Amino acid sequence: MLNEPGTYLPVGYLPILIFLGFSFVFGLGSLVFGLLLRPRRPYAEKLSPYESGIAPEGEPRQKFSVKYYIIAILFVVFDVEAVFLYPWAVAFDMIGLYGFVEMVLFIFILVIGYVYAWRKEAFVWD
Repeated sequence: MLNEPGTYLPVGYLPILIFLGFSFVFGLGSLVFGLLLRPRRPYAEKLSPYESGIAPEGEPRQKFSVKYYIIAILFVVFDVEAVFLYPWAVAFDMIGLYGFVEMVLFIFILVIGYVYAWRKEAFVWD
């Protein structure tokens, strides 16, 4: 029998392992090569944080309002959810009524979340 325990050798994975090894060596070699050959001339202006050509003001570790993070998270959530609409639109003619009902339910839940965030004034920037 070909597939007895202990006799199966997955030879199909050898090219993948070679490619992974080459990728690892190339990445590590590029980092080491850059570390050895790049110029090292640090000075105060070069080591200062860059802010669009404007001299830095205040401390670099300043606190941000929680509203900033809430708006950022809401943007990411609604943006990612909107990405799910594209495959549905592409396959709309193939999925039929079942897919349409699921997408209407998905959009309804998304609208409920949007209205909830709106009522909690999560989009108000003070």
